[in-house]
Amino acid sequence: MSIIEKAVGKLERENGARPEGKEGKEVAESLVARDEQAAPIEPPKTTEDFPSANPQYVELPLEKLAEIGMITPDKPRSQIAEEFRIIKRPLLQNLAGDGAAVAENINLIMVTSALAGEGKTFSAINLAISMAMEQDKTVLFVDADVSKATAATLLGLSSKRPGLIDLLEDPAIEMRDVMLHTNIPNLRILTAGRLHDRATELLASEAMHRLMLDLSRRYPDRVIVFDSPPLLQSTEAVVLANLMGQVVFIVAAEQTGQGAVLEAVHLLKKEQVVGMVLNKSKRRISTGYGYGYGYGYGYGNTRVEPAEAG
Repeated sequence: MSIIEKAVGKLERENGARPEGKEGKEVAESLVARDEQAAPIEPPKTTEDFPSANPQYVELPLEKLAEIGMITPDKPRSQIAEEFRIIKRPLLQNLAGDGAAVAENINLIMVTSALAGEGKTFSAINLAISMAMEQDKTVLFVDADVSKATAATLLGLSSKRPGLIDLLEDPAIEMRDVMLHTNIPNLRILTAGRLHDRATELLASEAMHRLMLDLSRRYPDRVIVFDSPPLLQSTEAVVLANLMGQVVFIVAAEQTGQGAVLEAVHLLKKEQVVGMVLNKSKRRISTGYGYGYGYGYGYGNTRVEPAEAG
């Protein structure tokens, strides 16, 4: 039975008579149009409704991450999770406006170090995951250490995925084309992207400046954590740091020389909000807990002692 015939039947039931001829057909067609206009239209399903089918959705290997000592949502009380609760606390207080620091782009947080090999990328990923475990925070982790791009390997992702460099170089590419949703609900990832002979220069470009300002202002409720190149090994890292609201500076215990730390810190703006993290520490820094991380908080060239756990 055609849709017109159904409409004629409906009219017959309503009026007790069957319309005839051309007039009847016109009446039936008007009924069809009326019903179609009145019927609620269900919005089409999007890839967001089916995250596993979304080409921008990735499953992070949480078990493997836990095996190498990283934070995972299924182990919220692990030692590493407790350590990063201490580290993220002043950062979150600043975001909420309750901390000691006030700065522009306060939701842009850069994790860096003086030299390579101090645990910068490991710390940046853990900080992003720890913040994503907050119920009211959405976190975007950005691998801005484009010359090494080791974050993808740690996270079990392909280094061939398009990412930050592709976004900076090609105006036709949008953030939604390269941003990855993950099986940690509040965590998004932007990989470094493809290798490029001008990759480091792109970090200091006007396009990068515009991107960071856009991220900060368009998504004020989102935290963006950048894994940056080491300050003493990339001039682009200094440019990047000056656009950030907060800087987390990683220092490897018994590895990083004091001179390197001082030289790197002096490259930052004097009013820069800087948190110092002592990584790979074997000494006890709190009462009752033997953490491997200390946290000092200060501005520019100033420094306070590591905060106690609590």
